[in-house]
Amino acid sequence: MSASEGIARQSVGPFDPSRAPSGPAAGRGRGFGTARLRVDSGLICNGDKNLRRVFALGLPAALLLAACAAPLPPVQVGPDGEPVGRAYRLTEADTDDVQYRVLDAANALRQAAGLPALQLNAAMNAAAATHARDMSIQNRPWHFGSDGSSPIDRVRRAGYTGTVVGENISETYETELQTLTAWMDEGPTRKTVMDPRARNMGVSWFQEPNGKIWWTMITGT
Repeated sequence: MSASEGIARQSVGPFDPSRAPSGPAAGRGRGFGTARLRVDSGLICNGDKNLRRVFALGLPAALLLAACAAPLPPVQVGPDGEPVGRAYRLTEADTDDVQYRVLDAANALRQAAGLPALQLNAAMNAAAATHARDMSIQNRPWHFGSDGSSPIDRVRRAGYTGTVVGENISETYETELQTLTAWMDEGPTRKTVMDPRARNMGVSWFQEPNGKIWWTMITGT
């Protein structure tokens, strides 16, 4: 899969500690949850609106300049007929901004539902970053590390002492807000964001050279 194939996402159901397998074989086999591949056409979030606005504003400008400029190259479109945008690029310098955008958006949703706010937790951020990179190495979106570790194992190693509520993951070319919107669209992953027990959150990503982003969000008490 490449960025030129449009906005495609493969996601796996969230990690629910109450349903997690245990024992030496816990990290083997296919992922925990149901894998799917979906092409989205209308996610409602700032990142998606901005991307579509770029396409919309480019067309009138091209028409106005057509009479006095060289012809523009043809617009590349994806399988769904929509224009293909540039890959969303992240750097280490974006870490704080990205994490706080997700936190603020999640807390706005929770506030609207009368739920207590989340706060970023450094240990959970570290565990999320570790797993995002490891999913890229394994080339599969699932909740277990290449060493068989579960989300609970990873947050414990990072120093988190609370209880894990859930973990959401995604393999995508989408922004952090588009990814959060996608999680909110599905009941099981929505629960990770909106669980009333949650008080802490960690979120991170790993981006491959081709633009693919592996996202991980963890919430806990």
